[in-house]
Amino acid sequence: MTASTRFKGSAGAAPAVGRRGADGAAGAPGRALAALAALAALSVLASPALALAADQPDLFTRGLQAGPAFAGLAALAGGLLTCLTPCVYPMIAITVSIFGAREAKSRREAMLLSTSFVLGIVVLFTTMLVVAALTGSLFGSVLSNRWVIVGIAGVFIAMSLSMFGAFDMALPDSLMQRLSQVGGIGYGGAFLLGLVSGLVAAPCTGPVLTGIILWIGKTQSIGLGALVGATFAIGLGLPFWLVGAFAVALPKGGKWMLGVKSFFGIVMLVVALYFLKTTFPALSSLAQPTPQFMAIMAGLVVVGLLLGAVHLSWDDGGAGVKARKGLGIALTVASGFLLVASLDLPRLASPVPSAVAGEAAPRQLTWLHQEPVAVSKAKAEKRPLLVDFTAEWCGACKQLDKDTFSDPRVMAKAAHFVAVKVDATDDEDPQVDAVKGKYKVVGLPTVVIYDSTGAERKRFNDFVGPDVFLAALEGIE
Repeated sequence: MTASTRFKGSAGAAPAVGRRGADGAAGAPGRALAALAALAALSVLASPALALAADQPDLFTRGLQAGPAFAGLAALAGGLLTCLTPCVYPMIAITVSIFGAREAKSRREAMLLSTSFVLGIVVLFTTMLVVAALTGSLFGSVLSNRWVIVGIAGVFIAMSLSMFGAFDMALPDSLMQRLSQVGGIGYGGAFLLGLVSGLVAAPCTGPVLTGIILWIGKTQSIGLGALVGATFAIGLGLPFWLVGAFAVALPKGGKWMLGVKSFFGIVMLVVALYFLKTTFPALSSLAQPTPQFMAIMAGLVVVGLLLGAVHLSWDDGGAGVKARKGLGIALTVASGFLLVASLDLPRLASPVPSAVAGEAAPRQLTWLHQEPVAVSKAKAEKRPLLVDFTAEWCGACKQLDKDTFSDPRVMAKAAHFVAVKVDATDDEDPQVDAVKGKYKVVGLPTVVIYDSTGAERKRFNDFVGPDVFLAALEGIE
């Protein structure tokens, strides 16, 4: 790899690759359409997960809570999509030539060289995500600082502007020249080249990887960090492996790659707004957790895309084209953000049945917000106590509000509890520290359940669904 492998944000054609040469580039327009169709499909899958960078994972938030398998698939898709950006895609052909897969004496040797290269990428990103999980306890306190949140949002905005072509993100020339000397023919050289290529591609992996790192830092799961890091790296390395092992000819680079960059730019702007929402709640004041509102916002996203948010280029024409693309981006980002924000809101509570013929209306769970008042009330009335520690930056806390505490069965079952929410958003508040110390809270979420005698009966330190929570409430009087 030479210093010429420093790739800018151009959409130039990738070099011809493989034993079949450039013949495989035939039908590139069809492939481009297929790529854009896949992009649209992926955007549908990713849309509920855009919050990940803020309250759970980045590009992969709410959807990733469906389980490790979905998390791995989402990270794999993110890696593949990252590989289509103009600063990674042209790198495939040159890099494969350097680690010797094209000159291999047999298909087996080509496959082993390509596998060694991809393993280098896997080791780099898996290590990165595991470190994020190990240091995850730092994320909560860091994200409780208003200026840190504004700074992170600024980073996402800068990456978005880069995706839209305002400037190029690349490593310094001097560092690129040093990195280009690593590797060489052989399995060890291919492995080292994989490590280095991950660093070289870092400016373009940022839009996806930054959000994933933030999410893993909050989950603090080493196993999930390793899984997501490995699958993201496999997605990023898969095209390299196919080209090296089977001499697959790549379609020509072109305008469709700029569409990929525009897609990432839109995602980054939505993520930036989602970060800022925790510090400036007015940004999401228009969001409503109703199917009608969500349908309208989804429709406006489609309108923005049709206007040209993704498929139009700034260089396609004059002021009219630029205005269309700009308006499309603004509409897509604003409506996409409000859609994601509405998905994050608690569901509207079911109406309480009216009292009939002198019967008292059924009680439902009601929250207090002053811990001393709640404790005194529970003692005086000899009622069980439910304490929920929450924070603006805590994704699992919001998930509890949305899915568990708003469940009609839970609201009815917990009606006899004195329930209190403790807002732990500001970790630097001594009163918050004192209450957390009193209840031995080491991380969020934390939900503590006491019976009427004051004995602790159950403690949750992670998201649990309504059924699990109902089982925990059973028998507590």
